[in-house]
Amino acid sequence: MIAVLWVVTLLAICGIGTATAAVSSKPKHISLAGTWKGKYSGAFSGTFTLHWTLKASRLTGSITLSNPSGKYAIGGSVHGSAISFGAVGVGATYTGKVSGKSMSGSYKSPKGGGSWSAHKTS
Repeated sequence: MIAVLWVVTLLAICGIGTATAAVSSKPKHISLAGTWKGKYSGAFSGTFTLHWTLKASRLTGSITLSNPSGKYAIGGSVHGSAISFGAVGVGATYTGKVSGKSMSGSYKSPKGGGSWSAHKTS
């Protein structure tokens, strides 16, 4: 039952809400769509590649993690410079800030949390 509630909570975080295709940085808009590469440390440490796309006003895509190894579906939202997204397949949620072609923040998972950072590559 607890596992079902956890999945429902993650689906709510990942699948509900609206997202924008760009984050304002002064008058210039930086598109979140594309490829981002980053690293994370804490309960889990490693690297990741994030691919964002825009579909019907929602930010969706995939994240490829080095630990736990695999590619997972993600969904998220951006409000101003605040970003939040989740990877249901690993039970992780990420929150942080976007500034230009960089973003960083913290993550939480059933086995602990830590910090992450990424930069846009394309």
